[in-house]
Amino acid sequence: MSAGPAVDPRGPRFAAVVTTVVLVVVLVTGWWPLLALQTIVFAIGAFVGLKPAPYSVLYRYLVAPRLGPTSEREEAAPLRFAQTVGFVFALVGTIGYASGVTALGVVATAFALFAAFLNAAFNFCLGCEMYLLFRRFVPSASQAS
Repeated sequence: MSAGPAVDPRGPRFAAVVTTVVLVVVLVTGWWPLLALQTIVFAIGAFVGLKPAPYSVLYRYLVAPRLGPTSEREEAAPLRFAQTVGFVFALVGTIGYASGVTALGVVATAFALFAAFLNAAFNFCLGCEMYLLFRRFVPSASQAS
């Protein structure tokens, strides 16, 4: 997983807001196809890159032009790791809902919602912090990226 260029930190926060809304809708309605779409969004961010991720594209073309420029940048690797964590929880949630194990779907979706909400409301990226801890305790992994 290549880290890619540093990104405007407002983009991932925008994505977290959209993700929060999507996951709340899933939990309220139980409509797992929407969670499946969110799983695809996470997969693109995690495995293809942040730039082509759907919420990044929305931010870049609809939101960023209305904001002033920023010199602040954030490394992409922790954000991609966070997308991977979101992907895993959304995938487990989708499988839970789709297979009739609704409790699994609800719990996995709630975990993903918790992480997205922390980023959206408090600018705290739980997956990014997990990435930093992982790098600290597994130094060989940081040399591979």
